[in-house]
Amino acid sequence: MSQISSLKFWMANLVKLEFAALDLSGDNYLSWVLDAKIHLRANGLGQTIVDENDASPEENAKAMIFLRRHIYEALKNEYVVVDEPLALWKALGERYDHRRMVTLPKARYEWTHLRFRDFKSVSEYNSAMHRITSSMRLCGENISEEDMLEKTLSTFHASNVLLQQQYRHSGFKKYSELVSCLLLAEQNNELLLKNHQSRPTGSSPLPEINAASQEVNATSSRGSIHKRGRGGKRGRWQGSRKDRGARSEGLGPRMGPSTNGKNASRNKGKAQMSHVPRNVESPCHRCGAKGHWPQMAHQKYRVS
Repeated sequence: MSQISSLKFWMANLVKLEFAALDLSGDNYLSWVLDAKIHLRANGLGQTIVDENDASPEENAKAMIFLRRHIYEALKNEYVVVDEPLALWKALGERYDHRRMVTLPKARYEWTHLRFRDFKSVSEYNSAMHRITSSMRLCGENISEEDMLEKTLSTFHASNVLLQQQYRHSGFKKYSELVSCLLLAEQNNELLLKNHQSRPTGSSPLPEINAASQEVNATSSRGSIHKRGRGGKRGRWQGSRKDRGARSEGLGPRMGPSTNGKNASRNKGKAQMSHVPRNVESPCHRCGAKGHWPQMAHQKYRVS
């Protein structure tokens, strides 16, 4: 039960941490030392971890609480009898300061084999550059801006010799200026490649969407008209009426006279209606206007 309570207390305490607590293995000791110094100075307690300081008992107590809160629980139990921040600071340094000697050779190895041409993008190379140089600086190794510029320019791909010479003649003084220029060039190259792949060289552009839609609309409208005039029932009825009208006016049938009695009676009625004289004086009994067919013809032959 006590272990569960201590675990809950430790988990609740993790939420209040300003930075990662010091691990028992000491793998994060170098970054922990830097974070602890910054936060102690921000809280006005930076002098508590300095030799021959004049910090008050209250300041030492606050610094001790802060340090113990940012170390692992098992590590805290090992230094439970230490009640001075300076003593705890030195004890942790003696225990984990060898991490500098372990980290520095690895960082030097990575720096030696760091090459710009081995990375797919400028962002990946820039991230690796800052990670390696930060590790070396934490271990006391000084890496200047000139070193970072030379490392980048001297590891270009062999096909980019002219580009590398242009960057050298640009006279960059800071590594960040060179990286900004490389990032801009990378984005422009990606845009140029996308434009080239969208339409190969020598090919004609696609028609505009407005012209294409107009052509489709015109084609569909012609098809609709053709369908109504020839394929639809209404078109066939109108066409047959036109043909019958043409035959009644004496233009002659295409396939000879029809032998159907029904059609013959219709044609006969059409012919009689065409010979009925117009009466311009008598008004129409249906609409009252003059110039229509006579009254009897209008009743007998209805024109639709």
